[in-house]
Amino acid sequence: MERSLDLWSAQGAAAWYGPWMTELGLLRDGFARLVGSGSDEVALFPSITAALSAVASSFDYRRRPRVVVADIDFPTVAYQWLAKRGRGVEVAFVHSPDRLTVPLESFERAIDDRTACVATSHVYFQSGAIQDIAALARLAHGHGAYLFVDAYQSVGQLPVDVRAADVDFLVTGGLKWLLGGPGIAYLYARRELHARSEPEVVGWFGHRDQFAFDVTHLEYADGARRFEGGTPAVAAVYAGRAGLDYVRELTPARLRARQIEMTGALVEALRGAGLPPGLAGGVEAHAGIITVPVPDPPAAVAALAEERIIVDQRPGVVRLSPYFYNTLEDIDRAAAALRRHIR
Repeated sequence: MERSLDLWSAQGAAAWYGPWMTELGLLRDGFARLVGSGSDEVALFPSITAALSAVASSFDYRRRPRVVVADIDFPTVAYQWLAKRGRGVEVAFVHSPDRLTVPLESFERAIDDRTACVATSHVYFQSGAIQDIAALARLAHGHGAYLFVDAYQSVGQLPVDVRAADVDFLVTGGLKWLLGGPGIAYLYARRELHARSEPEVVGWFGHRDQFAFDVTHLEYADGARRFEGGTPAVAAVYAGRAGLDYVRELTPARLRARQIEMTGALVEALRGAGLPPGLAGGVEAHAGIITVPVPDPPAAVAALAEERIIVDQRPGVVRLSPYFYNTLEDIDRAAAALRRHIR
């Protein structure tokens, strides 16, 4: 981040014509390598909301007005299409029977030939349960629909290969498991979809030649960059690349092995403390997110924070999310402190 400020101080706006554009390209390259895509299939955004808005604005809903979403997805995923109901978009919610995951068969029943897109999570934000996105892609494509994957809680925790999974669009961001902080998000858009995608939510960085400043002609950029919007937050780009490079150095396979170890230890510690962890199957079916039902989640979060144990709350539960830098001692402390608080 200091590098971005130094360049701003030394070059001012001229930094856009050299080092800052180079930095954007390096960030796209790094994310592409992480998820197994081409650099031309990656676009950069300040948030998932911005990326999702651009993608959703590129669909033709006249013949395919239906969008399928799980009722345990992160709210942003559904809000995008709920806001389009006035334009004839139908949002079909697939129900989770246990608030942990959604059976694949439920998606299968919801997807039909009027479906434009299945938009759902790779890892559910509250429960940490992992979805089989390759199976979802087969279901969606079998009806001619797109699959849009919210991977905010998966990339950085487990290996993601967009080609092997055959997803059409995938988004994630730097705030969570990619160690880059807020203000940077990534969109993968499958190469075959670029030419047919003309987003209506657009900005000057989505133009073929943004520095031509041609106000009278909109020419979409080649590749996924056509989805990009306004001026990127350069400091967030530098922070995003630092985090992304570190995650790539650790490797997704090693991170996943560590997450399984830590999640397994957390489950055992919670059970040992008499606390029921929310599990959808075994530890291998989860990323590093486990919930525990408690009577007063905000009070529990505040009490643990007093002991310098940082957890989060969701409706009716406390959410614990260890990562590679945590230790087994951290796990035991968190379980014991949570038990003390709710007794």
